[in-house]
Amino acid sequence: MIHLELGREIALLSREISRQIGLLVDRLGTVRYVIVGGAKGIEIPELGRARMGTARLRGLRCVHTHLDGSPLSQEDLTDMALLRLDAMASIEVVEEGATGRVHVAHILPGPLPAGESGAEEAPNGSASGRTPPWEIQSFPSLEWLRLDIAHLVDSLEEEFTRTQNFLAAHRKGERALLIHVDTGGRRTRPAQAELDELEVLVDGAGLIPCGRVLQRRKEVDPRFVIGRGRLADVLMRSMQVGAEALVFSHELHPAQIRSLAEFTDLKVLDRTQIILDIFAQRATSRVGKLQVELAQLRYMLPRLSTRHTALSRLTGGIGGRGPGETKLEIHRRRAFERIRRLERELESLQRKRAQGRTLRQRRAVPVLSLVGYTNAGKSTLLNALTESRVLVADQLFATLDTSSRRLRLPRDQEVIITDTVGFIHDLPKELVGAFRSTLEELNDADLLIHVIDSSSRHCEENLEAVEGLLGELGLARTPMLRVFNKMDRADPVLLGNLCRRHGGIAVSGLDPRSLIPLVEEASERLWELRQPETPALEGAAV
Repeated sequence: MIHLELGREIALLSREISRQIGLLVDRLGTVRYVIVGGAKGIEIPELGRARMGTARLRGLRCVHTHLDGSPLSQEDLTDMALLRLDAMASIEVVEEGATGRVHVAHILPGPLPAGESGAEEAPNGSASGRTPPWEIQSFPSLEWLRLDIAHLVDSLEEEFTRTQNFLAAHRKGERALLIHVDTGGRRTRPAQAELDELEVLVDGAGLIPCGRVLQRRKEVDPRFVIGRGRLADVLMRSMQVGAEALVFSHELHPAQIRSLAEFTDLKVLDRTQIILDIFAQRATSRVGKLQVELAQLRYMLPRLSTRHTALSRLTGGIGGRGPGETKLEIHRRRAFERIRRLERELESLQRKRAQGRTLRQRRAVPVLSLVGYTNAGKSTLLNALTESRVLVADQLFATLDTSSRRLRLPRDQEVIITDTVGFIHDLPKELVGAFRSTLEELNDADLLIHVIDSSSRHCEENLEAVEGLLGELGLARTPMLRVFNKMDRADPVLLGNLCRRHGGIAVSGLDPRSLIPLVEEASERLWELRQPETPALEGAAV
C-alpha cells in the first residue's frame, strides 16, 4: 500500500506543519501527486478522465494523514467513489508525529442482479438499511499493514468485468440507474409511481433499467440533485451493477448537468431527454420529425453553455476582426438559425392543415378526437371503430402523428374521428410548444373522447393529469366523454366504481361488442349538441 519509511515521513511532516498530507500513488508504486491540505482535509486535484470502461478503476490509490486520530470520513469515501480510486487509506498521526492506526477502504463488487428493479430508499440523504458498497479494513499501525494492493485491485476489476459480462449475455444495450428525489410536496405524485413510469420510459428508449434509487429530501440539491454524499454512494452502486448512465426523474438545470458531469464519466440524462429520444425514434412523418427536432433544439440550446458571452466576437465588420467566433458561439448561432428555419417550415405545413380543417367545417362534419394518457389504447380503439390499420404497440408514444378516419354513427351521422399524440404527467414544455400545431386540431373537436387505461394502478392520477393538460390548452369547455379502456384486464368491482364516480363507459378495444354503448353514447351527445338550433327555429315559426 505504501512503503513503511515513506508513511512515517509524511506522518512526521504532517505533525510539524499541522496539515494533512496526501499521496496519489499509481500501480507501479510511483508517487504521482503530493497534496498538502488543511487540518481537516485535503483537496484532490483534477485528474482528467478515468480509464475506459465502467469495470475499470482509475489506477491510482490515495494515502493521506489524519491529525485528529479519526478513521476515514464520509468525504474520503465520497472522493474514492467519485474519482473511482483503487483504494483510499488514512494514517492516524499521534503524539510527536508517530503513526497510529491505518484504515483502508475500497469499492465492493455487487452480487449478480436478482431483483434489480427494487428501489433503494435513503431518507434525508442517508443510505440507511442497506449494506455499504465499500469495505473498510483497519490495522493497528503502519508496521502491521499487510495488504497486497495489486492483487486486491486485480480481483476487484475481474469481478466487475465478470458481473458486466453476465449482464451483457442476458440483454444487450446500455444499462441505466434510475434516480428520484421525493420532496414530499402535496402536489407531487407518489414516488413509486414516478419510478414505475420512468422505468417504462427508459425501457422504451432502448436502455436497460438496472436499479432504482429513491431519496427523500426537503428540497432538491441545487448542484447534485441528491447531494454530494449520496451521489458518491450512487456511483459506487453504478459500478456494482454495470450502469453506464444515470437517469433522473427531474428535469436537470444546466448548472446541475455541469456539476454532475464534473464528478462522473457516466452519461447523465433526465426524464425530458428520455422522452425526446423516444419521440425521435417513433417519428415517421415529415411534420413529426420537424416537431421532434424543434423540441430537441429548444431543450439543448440553454444547455450548450451558461458562460458569459459579452466578450465573444462576431465575424465580419469593424470590431469583429481577431480570433473570430468561438466554437460555442458558432454552435449557438447555428442552433438559433435551425430553430427559425424549422418554425417557418412548420408554419407552412400548419397552414395546409388549416385548409383541410376549414373544408371539413364547411361541410359541417362533426369531429371526435381521441385523447388520453400515452399507451391508454387510443390507436387500438380507432382501429376497432373504423376497421383501420393504424400502428398499434404496447409502448409509450407509439403514435406521434395525427390519424383521421371516417366513422358512421347511428341516426345516419357521419363523423371524423382523430387519434392524437398521447399525454404524460408533467409533459415537457418543449414538447408542448413543438407539438402545438398538432394539438391545435383538438380545438376543432365537437366531442373529446378521453380514453383511460382502467387496468393501470395509476388510473385516476393519469386521468387528472390529462384533463389538467387539456385545461392548460384551453379545452376545458369542450364536451368530453370518458371511456375506461382495457376492461378485460381490470378488476370488475373497481371498474364499476370508476365508471360511476367519473360518469364513464367501460370498453375493450379488442372486443367490438363492448364498443356498442360507446358508439350510442357518442351519437347521443352529438345529437344533443346540434339539437338546440332546431327548437329555436320552430319557436320562431309559430
